[in-house]
Amino acid sequence: MVKLRAEGTKIISKGIKWLFQIYVVFSVIYTLNHFYNEYLYNDLDGNIIQRNEPELGIQIPLSWGQDRLSWKSHSGIYDYMTEEFFLSKVFSESMQPSHVIPYYFRAQEAPTEEDITITTLITLDRFSVFDRLVTNYKGPISVTIHVNDDQESRDKLINALHDLYNNNPYMKQYVDVHLVVDKFERQFNMWRNIAKFFARTNYVMMLDVDFHPCTNFRKTILDSPEIMEKLRAGNTALVVPAFEYADLIEGLYYTTFPRTKEDAIELVNSKRLVMFHAAWKPGHGSSNYTHWYGANELYKVTQYQYQYEPYVIFPKHSIWCDERFVGYGANKAACLFELYLSGIDYWVLPDDFLIHQTHEYLESARRNERKFNKKLYDHFREELCFRYARNFIINGEWNTPKAHNLKETCQKIRGFTQAIKYFTKTDK
Repeated sequence: MVKLRAEGTKIISKGIKWLFQIYVVFSVIYTLNHFYNEYLYNDLDGNIIQRNEPELGIQIPLSWGQDRLSWKSHSGIYDYMTEEFFLSKVFSESMQPSHVIPYYFRAQEAPTEEDITITTLITLDRFSVFDRLVTNYKGPISVTIHVNDDQESRDKLINALHDLYNNNPYMKQYVDVHLVVDKFERQFNMWRNIAKFFARTNYVMMLDVDFHPCTNFRKTILDSPEIMEKLRAGNTALVVPAFEYADLIEGLYYTTFPRTKEDAIELVNSKRLVMFHAAWKPGHGSSNYTHWYGANELYKVTQYQYQYEPYVIFPKHSIWCDERFVGYGANKAACLFELYLSGIDYWVLPDDFLIHQTHEYLESARRNERKFNKKLYDHFREELCFRYARNFIINGEWNTPKAHNLKETCQKIRGFTQAIKYFTKTDK
């Protein structure tokens, strides 16, 4: 009996030793992993993990969104959350589920902060015109690409994207590519926000990919102390006037587009070139094209109206496009309306311009979606007027130039004057 007890004690002692050794091994592994992750996250730009460049032929990785964001608390302890969870809140007003994959490709050349990133959005059918934009601009671009969430569509788009990326050296040099994988088409404002959110410069240009920059507006702006001073002040958006050919067939041949203002005006005088969507004057008429033809200096938009939707350069740190606008109609106008109400003025560049490259539209979808978005936009404008007015009053900005655009635009809304009196009285 004593012998059995001794053997049992010996076995237990060995078991404890083995358990202790296993504990030590796992403790070492855990500790090394903790310090490795801390080093990794601290070493990343903006604490966002940069994906390795995918190889040709691979599919979108199943592990998307599991990269982690980290931040250091006041106690010095690092906290983490998955990228997927973080982005689900950032774009929570969009239709869900929607999977955002930032920096699927990341530009090899890091832009300077004092530069202008073109932010745009494309689908597979616009790859060729996007390739043209990249080659033409030769500057930072942040693009959102929508991927239909079925295996066949994903494979087709990813293979085409890799071909595009590898066949154009400017893609590798200048372009950050972000993917949105879901079943929802035409979430234009969400896609715009993604491209802007991940832009790496202080200034962005919200541009539709079908527009061809005929002049080097980037150089014009960056080389002008006067214009840069306006941008840095944070209350200016620069308008690049947009044109299209009266004969849409001519709009197919971008190599023949004019490259100087003088050449453009010659085409205008011969009635070959007209304001973009001239039949719908509210869209671009506030840019005052008649004045532009003779202008030689920056001029302010003085006849703003809520349907105005020019192509603009403005500070990245500004309002976001409302993601409730899905589909055609009012989506960009809503962005620019809120930008204007927030206190930003529009100024037109005197020598630069864009020309639309002709393409087909989905007319049936445009008609239906415009009806829905028109109703939404009517209510949206009232909502913004009251929300921004209350915000300006609380922040003591109601009697400053920042509130001028709102006062001028919103005074026609029924009940607005009475609401302002109430807000002013209760928020003192």
